[in-house]
Amino acid sequence: QVQLVESGGGLVQPGGSLRLSCTVSGSIFNFNHVGWYRQAPGKERDLVAIITKGGTTNYADSVKGRFTVSRDNAGNTVYLQMNSLKPEDTAVYYCNCNEGRWRINYWGQGTQVTVSS
Repeated sequence: QVQLVESGGGLVQPGGSLRLSCTVSGSIFNFNHVGWYRQAPGKERDLVAIITKGGTTNYADSVKGRFTVSRDNAGNTVYLQMNSLKPEDTAVYYCNCNEGRWRINYWGQGTQVTVSS
């Protein structure tokens, strides 16, 4: 069973930065893609940023130019660098891995990010 453990959430003022980390049991290069989703209260879970096995990245329009998804060379950690944070970025952020032909999704437990003055 794939396990994902997130860290790095917290409270930050508007304009500030945070970096989220997600450690995956096993190599992330085994997955179609890995990345981050978020869910604000009363809303659906939406894609934030993903990185494919080949290194291609994809971002939600709302975070382009502010967030960066990356992975480490050891191949088991995914990061989300978040800069110029806005109150509307407040949400629970979930790490995601997508596996195989059947595109099975695995999720972390979520980490809260709150942007407020």
